[in-house]
Amino acid sequence: MPHFDMSLEELRSYRPAPMEPEDFDAFWEKTLSAAREHELDARFEAVDTPLSTVDVLDVTFAGFGGHPVKGWLILPAGTREPLPAVVEFIGYGGGRGLPHQRLLWSAAGYAHFVMDTRGQGSGGSTGDTADPVGSGPAYPGSMTRGIEDPHAYYYRRLFTDGVRAVEAARSHPLVDASRVAALGVSQGGGITLAVGGLVPDLAAIAPDVPFLCDFRRATTLTDRPPYREIALYMKARRGSEERVFRTLSYFDGVHFAARGSAPALFSAALEDLTCPPSTVFAAHNSWAGTERSMEVYPFNDHEGGGTHHEGVQLRWLADHLKR
Repeated sequence: MPHFDMSLEELRSYRPAPMEPEDFDAFWEKTLSAAREHELDARFEAVDTPLSTVDVLDVTFAGFGGHPVKGWLILPAGTREPLPAVVEFIGYGGGRGLPHQRLLWSAAGYAHFVMDTRGQGSGGSTGDTADPVGSGPAYPGSMTRGIEDPHAYYYRRLFTDGVRAVEAARSHPLVDASRVAALGVSQGGGITLAVGGLVPDLAAIAPDVPFLCDFRRATTLTDRPPYREIALYMKARRGSEERVFRTLSYFDGVHFAARGSAPALFSAALEDLTCPPSTVFAAHNSWAGTERSMEVYPFNDHEGGGTHHEGVQLRWLADHLKR
């Protein structure tokens, strides 16, 4: 696939037309306040594994609506003093997986908190968290669950879970609450942006080829899932466009970016048909923090920088979490 989006010069200055709802901040303040009416009730249970270099804890905490959300906390074996932490969010369809799939960040000396994804976990990596909230008619997948009402939309629950995951990670005595970073790939990158905009004191964020940004452009530029789910929903439910895009405006990574303050490392791939580069740059260019950078992979699709980019993140996070 040749480059199909804007030129790199255009991408570096691209900003979408304003679509932020007037009550964006009030909506999220009320959402998080309601979630915090439930005790966090973070529980960490040791897991017996054949892994000798890490200690694994099975995590349960109260997310949106007080619903139980699962996770892993993976620590370098024998940890006795608080460590800087990496909170990881998972890509579309996946869940927390198995502990031996998640060894990179503990190998680098961090406490690694992996949040499970409610109602997903059957594509690529397994999950263990139900989504007990139903919705009206939806296209198969997660993108259109409750999409005509921001209060009912799936990502209201998932982004709230993400904020609560940071709170759960910080509650563990072996996590240095002042040195916590959030990161993730694709959907995980979109959750990272939301958390980065809603949690004001993160040490760093690293959204990798983030999804859930600049929805109007994304849904008209690519026919690849998951954005295509939104278009197919509107194809069947004619006349729903304004309601749909109004809902999505409360969940757009561009609007969370405008509230972010932590140092941020983004990545984009110029042949990415899943998360088109202009939608990623829209969030990057809107990031309000004074320290932001973008790694660009000119000839990659949605795999982005892959393991090469993990190496970039390892060096970058060492500068921000271990200083």
